[in-house]
Amino acid sequence: MRLSYLPLIVKNVSPKAVFPSSTPHTDWLSFSIVDSINKKAMKNHSLNQSYSSTNMTNSQNSILQKPLTYVSLILLGMGVGIGGTIAYSYPHLFSEQTETIVSSTTAEIPEEWASLPPITSENFVTDVVKKVGPAVVRIDASRTVKTNVPPMFEDPFFRRFFGSQVPNMPQEEIQRGTGSGFILSKDGKILTNAHVIAGTQEVTVTLKDGRTFTGKVLGTDPVTDVAVIDIEADNLPTAKAGNSDTLNVGEWAIAIGNPLGLDNTVTTGIISATGRRSSQVGVGDKRVNFIQTDAAINPGNSGGPLLNARGEVIGINTAIFRNAQGIGFSIPINKAQEIANQLIAKGTVEHPYMGIQMVEITPEIKEKLQETGGLTVNADSGILIVKVVPNSPAAAAGLEAGDIIQAINQKPLETPSEVQKAVEQVEVGNTIPVEVERNGKLLSLSVKVGVLPNG
Repeated sequence: MRLSYLPLIVKNVSPKAVFPSSTPHTDWLSFSIVDSINKKAMKNHSLNQSYSSTNMTNSQNSILQKPLTYVSLILLGMGVGIGGTIAYSYPHLFSEQTETIVSSTTAEIPEEWASLPPITSENFVTDVVKKVGPAVVRIDASRTVKTNVPPMFEDPFFRRFFGSQVPNMPQEEIQRGTGSGFILSKDGKILTNAHVIAGTQEVTVTLKDGRTFTGKVLGTDPVTDVAVIDIEADNLPTAKAGNSDTLNVGEWAIAIGNPLGLDNTVTTGIISATGRRSSQVGVGDKRVNFIQTDAAINPGNSGGPLLNARGEVIGINTAIFRNAQGIGFSIPINKAQEIANQLIAKGTVEHPYMGIQMVEITPEIKEKLQETGGLTVNADSGILIVKVVPNSPAAAAGLEAGDIIQAINQKPLETPSEVQKAVEQVEVGNTIPVEVERNGKLLSLSVKVGVLPNG
């Protein structure tokens, strides 16, 4: 709503008539107020006239805007129509430009990246778990263990004297444990650790889909900690074996198992090292060169698969090592399959055996031997025979404590693990030449390889 201002002009008005007062100062103030009112009225009258003039100008402009708008819309429509006609009639003009842009932005893939798993909407770990997860099983085993009762508790006099205070200790105790495994073949052959099922002939096998089977133990090999179980089933999901001999440090490693009773747990890491000797990791009674990984392996993970980025089994996880923080170990799958084939075929494994205890000569070893007053070692390097087992193949061949092994089968050796590997490559019953240094002289002896005794 527009407001109109009427001019208010006061002329020839006496200040006293407007604001009667007896003081001159008050008369002057009254006149000033009236004069101010007149000036404001004149200004408002001028603004009213200016507003009316501006309103007329805007009205005239609005009349010109409508034709201009119509003309702009017509020109825009004509431009779109012409552009569409050109694109439809000459599509090659646009396709050539598009191909140029695409080809210029396509990056070349380095050759060393070609072997990596493709990038999908889901990461490769998810793909591996979906692929191999159904072949990983839970193994529940129970064994009966005899308890050793102190002899005094069985003494009649002792019982008569103490009466009811003597505890009734059970003669036997049932121990239960949980581990993992994975299916090798569709007909139910399962690979796991020997320590998971030690002391039992039957176990309970639970698949990821919830099915439960009674598993029969086909054989165990404590020396390599490998065992095979068989369940009666067909068309089972299987895990594909990879090649543990071609592993590189830094490769991805994925472990699947049932640690601490938590089924189907997945952990990831990398291959931290390969060829870890059993003596390095504190299990000198094992004949395995372990794979080391930082993927979490806890009790219950034992027997589960260690996988590469392609979902191939590269090792069997084992959790037999105590006080390991961020360090896990796996049995290489190539070695495990070799043992598994013998267990499936014969139920046992015959490990070649010479019957010696040996150590690599170092300054620290020489010092300890001198302190204990045992052997006198003059050499600064080599493989020292510390002990020869009585009635062993080595004893029969004439090997003695203090001998320094130089070569086996004409092949120079430098570490005890190399000696062990050389012996394992010989079939039981065959004879191998062994060269040793004794009192500064070289001797060549022939050793007939035997079978490693159980226990």
